[in-house]
Amino acid sequence: MYKAVKIEKGNGGWGGPLVIEPTETKNKVVSITGGGIAPVARKIAELTGAEAVDGFSNGVADEEMACVVINCGGTLRCGVYPKKGVMTVNLTPVGQSGPLAQFIKEDIYVSGVTPDGITMADGSEAPIVATETVVEEEKPEEAAPAADAPKENWVARGGKALAGFATTCVQGAKEAVDISIKDIIPFMAFYSLVLGLINFTGLGGLMGTYVYPYLGTLPGLLVLAIICGLPILSPLVGSGALIGQLLSVIIGYGIMTGTFPVILALPAFFAVDVQVGCDFIPVGLSMGDAANDTVDIGVPSVLLSRIITGPIMVILAFCVATML
Repeated sequence: MYKAVKIEKGNGGWGGPLVIEPTETKNKVVSITGGGIAPVARKIAELTGAEAVDGFSNGVADEEMACVVINCGGTLRCGVYPKKGVMTVNLTPVGQSGPLAQFIKEDIYVSGVTPDGITMADGSEAPIVATETVVEEEKPEEAAPAADAPKENWVARGGKALAGFATTCVQGAKEAVDISIKDIIPFMAFYSLVLGLINFTGLGGLMGTYVYPYLGTLPGLLVLAIICGLPILSPLVGSGALIGQLLSVIIGYGIMTGTFPVILALPAFFAVDVQVGCDFIPVGLSMGDAANDTVDIGVPSVLLSRIITGPIMVILAFCVATML
């Protein structure tokens, strides 16, 4: 017999509260956080009687998920599982963000969750069973053409085509502005804050003395690529893409001040991005409807490949940079 739990948002969180009660078919709490089974996922499983599963080590079909626990900083993972109709618990306090923000709703998503925010559901509340949302496109009924129906002339057809094109452009512009406000501008503010702190605290001088002499060399970038590509670290470092962006700001600052050779800008770009996407591998395989065995083999294979392909990319980028 499974029990229901109530999951509430934490400090700075968004969405919820969610009331989740596993069923005989949806009886797995999947943790996709890159560091084993998160404490939140473990507590949900213990209170409900469900099974806690590490999504990085084991593939789980969507129809078996009672809920999924993620630690996304506001990119694609936030909306992937809500789009599939899977209850989503985000450890990071992030609201409606990313390209799939329209699928992030309060009745299927909650963020900023800590173990203290998980309690047994009140008996007066109807438990919400995690169900898969199936969106069916309505097919308009084809009306039999009337014998005397007049055909549209080229002016009418051209007007409809122009109106459709204009509507598509306007909608695309709205989405572009929305993504810029919610995603791009906050990251620009983050970069400005980091650069301001580096200048104000004198950290730039310290980095120029102790960091750039080692990082500003090809061997230094190779070591950085190997560290970022370690299978144990890459899913954690890649989460939210914040660490890679922070490293990009630091190296970019060194190039701007002249303490970092400009010729290493291209290989540095590949060195700081070795871990990109490592936190998204199981999610991407799931989106591709990969079998469980494929996920079990694919996740460690990709993670191990990064530690090999990362330094190779840095060396190739260095060769290209020297020829430019």
